[in-house]
Amino acid sequence: MTTLTAIDPTTGRVVREVPAATPAEITALIDRSQSAYASWKDTTLAERAEVLRRVATYLREHTEELAPLMTEEMGKPIGEARGEVAKSAWAAEHYAEYGPEYLADEHLASDATSSYVQYLPLGPVLGILPWNAPFWVAFRFCAPALMAGNTCIMKHDPHVPGCAAALEEVFRKAGAPDGVFQTLLAQTEDVEQAIRDPRVQAVSFTGSDRAGATVASIAASEIKPAVLELGGSDPCIVLADADLAKAAEVSALSRIINAGQSCIAAKRIIVERSVHDEFVELLAAQLRDLVVGDPRDPATKVGPIAREQLREGLHRQVTTSVEAGATLVLGGELPAGEGFFYPVTLLTGVRPGMTVCTEETFGPIAVVIAADDAEHALALANDTPYGLGAAIWTETERGVGMASRIEAGQVSVNGIVKSDPRLPSGGIKRSGYGRELGPHGIREFTNAQQVWVGPVRG
Repeated sequence: MTTLTAIDPTTGRVVREVPAATPAEITALIDRSQSAYASWKDTTLAERAEVLRRVATYLREHTEELAPLMTEEMGKPIGEARGEVAKSAWAAEHYAEYGPEYLADEHLASDATSSYVQYLPLGPVLGILPWNAPFWVAFRFCAPALMAGNTCIMKHDPHVPGCAAALEEVFRKAGAPDGVFQTLLAQTEDVEQAIRDPRVQAVSFTGSDRAGATVASIAASEIKPAVLELGGSDPCIVLADADLAKAAEVSALSRIINAGQSCIAAKRIIVERSVHDEFVELLAAQLRDLVVGDPRDPATKVGPIAREQLREGLHRQVTTSVEAGATLVLGGELPAGEGFFYPVTLLTGVRPGMTVCTEETFGPIAVVIAADDAEHALALANDTPYGLGAAIWTETERGVGMASRIEAGQVSVNGIVKSDPRLPSGGIKRSGYGRELGPHGIREFTNAQQVWVGPVRG
């Protein structure tokens, strides 16, 4: 029997071992999902909304039971973990409230007496999700899919089995119909069976571009739609006319949320040369004040890296970039002691081609690149195989005008890049395709069925 193992990154000790699903158990779980879909698809939008509201209420009322699971299994600071539970509840509430509007029939003019598009569910949908936001990415996937009338099978990362099991329990305790939302505790290599099962109608994947390419190729071979939210190397442009103090404050926050283990983070801070030194001083001051430590302590702002091998890879990115000529202003040294902690690190003098520019960095590493002017900054920002998010700090009208020239799925002008249930989120290039959240996200896993009603108009 194989097991899924959770290790507390604060101590490096095993905290949970869970049996992995067998091929027969995977088939049985999909059986239940298909059976649940037979009735769930015929429920009214009001009935689906009521289930999501009950789930949201349960999340809010049991935050102190749920949030520590994230702290235990992947090191999320407890304050952030509580916030993630609340944000998950918000997603459920948002789709309960606005799902009917997003799914309303669209009437289009044609030669018919009436012609329209209606958004119908597809069936069981598989979500393959990462470890870094165990609750939020689950609700980003399931809240719109369930509201649209699909059933959801969630295959979470094998390193967070406690979080995964708790999510299914949330739906059960909230009174959701059996089989509407299920957790698949499976090894990564066994997920292909679920993707290929003819009853699974679509796939949502969040993770690395390499793994995403594998998932997409399997789904495509079965002619199944997929939404991919993959890695990022998000640029944050800071121009000379920006509010430098605010830009430094928000850039620091963007870079260190979840110990920097976020797809949409300010991973390449591109600063106009005339204000480069001033901005670096402001940024360094913000970073020096951050408390790195036990994620169970409410004062901690930066917890450990989720796994030891991830920390090793992070350190390699820093050291190879320093060897290539980058300047280490803060951090950059592996700490002694238990756990997988990494210090808040600041690199300047970074140039295209260095490891921290060419690879996605998943940790508390701030990277500053100097740009000659706005045009040079845009060229640097787009010089990446990724295209997830981007930020621009400058005079508002100028920033709005620059946004369309950024190769990314979402752009924030004078603000932090974030996910929001009200707004679509997703990437281009190697950051994936399709959209989650907002009205666009709920329609990804629907049949946009065109209906033509005669007779022909005279």
